[in-house]
Amino acid sequence: MKTLRNLFSLLLTLTLLLCTASGAVAGTTDDGFVDYVAQLKLNMSSATAKTSATVRTHVDGDTVHFDVPESVCADGVLKARFLALNTPESTGKIEEYGVAASHFTQEKLASAASIILESDSDRWELDSTGGRMLVWVWYQPSEGAEYRNLNLELLQNGYARAYSTANNQYGSICSSALDQARQFKLNLYSGQPDPDFYYGDAIELTLRELRCHPEAYQNKKVAFNGIVTLVHNNSVYVESLDAESGIVFGISVYYGFNLSGKGLSILTPGNEVRIVGSVQYYAAGDHWQISDVSYRMMKPKDPGNIQLLSEGHEPYYTETTLAQLMAQTVLTDENGEEAAYAHADLAQNTSAELHKLHVLSISRDDENSRAYLTVEQDGQQMTVIAPSSFVTDEMVGQSITVRGFVEHSSGNVAVRVYETGLLLAE
Repeated sequence: MKTLRNLFSLLLTLTLLLCTASGAVAGTTDDGFVDYVAQLKLNMSSATAKTSATVRTHVDGDTVHFDVPESVCADGVLKARFLALNTPESTGKIEEYGVAASHFTQEKLASAASIILESDSDRWELDSTGGRMLVWVWYQPSEGAEYRNLNLELLQNGYARAYSTANNQYGSICSSALDQARQFKLNLYSGQPDPDFYYGDAIELTLRELRCHPEAYQNKKVAFNGIVTLVHNNSVYVESLDAESGIVFGISVYYGFNLSGKGLSILTPGNEVRIVGSVQYYAAGDHWQISDVSYRMMKPKDPGNIQLLSEGHEPYYTETTLAQLMAQTVLTDENGEEAAYAHADLAQNTSAELHKLHVLSISRDDENSRAYLTVEQDGQQMTVIAPSSFVTDEMVGQSITVRGFVEHSSGNVAVRVYETGLLLAE
């Protein structure tokens, strides 16, 4: 019997060694890299709060908005902040590996057969901002596959830094994955330049060039001049008249919480300014914007600063019609070649004034205090979006004049009104 037990022990040891060599134990590769994500299992019977979800909007590497049942969130939208980590910024500020982390999250969720959100306790908990839920994100790579924890996967691949990493239900394995990412010098911990990060000087261009070819400048630093038309929600709208075409081009500039004092005073409506910042596609708003702007008080002449050029300019509010917004515009480049653009694309984030819009209907979003007016002009329709307090039900059937900013998303044209007195019954 003793001989048999010794033989069995030897066979078991050999089996374990062979499994380890082949990576079958704990998902370990030949170089010792452990797939901790494969080790962690989703327990649907645990006491933590859970819900199924689908992606509504990607924001960045650690923030995603999900569609969820109304029993979880009254409006059916859960704004998720991933637990246990911080990915580098890729929205208001652009940081190294921020874009890569955002793409990693988006790719994993875009191809997922199913998504489960899990709280760290038996109830849904808000983050410190009070606007986002703290969650673990589990995704199923394909039908029938085991769920993988995306939070842990971001840490394991070196796309995130620690943020209260050990202080949660999966703290131990998250810490191990992060230590391994450092050991293997992955991405953030590689000590190598980020191939998606633009390290060069700002590219000097016009708003026309930027609006016509935004993809060519994505995640790059650019510089241009324009007139500040409006300040709203930590952003400004900046516009410039192109003398050759006679078209006003504009863009939204998101300064977030990067500016104060002198920097904020530069972005006053009516000021002509030089903007220096990074070009970014803002998925949540479905538009291109400039972010990562700055003003260094101790170095006011720093070429990376936003700059005040002149004051006292009037906003453009170019008079237009629905037919013009819906039309194609042909522009000629410096080589004499013509290209056609949807005029609404060129006018995105640009001020416009429209007269004799016939109001067909009004709907209201009471939670966000917004009103949506369906309007018609010469057989064309669009939406006017305005604060509810600006709109009365008596406007239905009337003609109105609108001064606002053009939005163009998925083929739908809208004009958004921000200030009182810019939506008037005629």
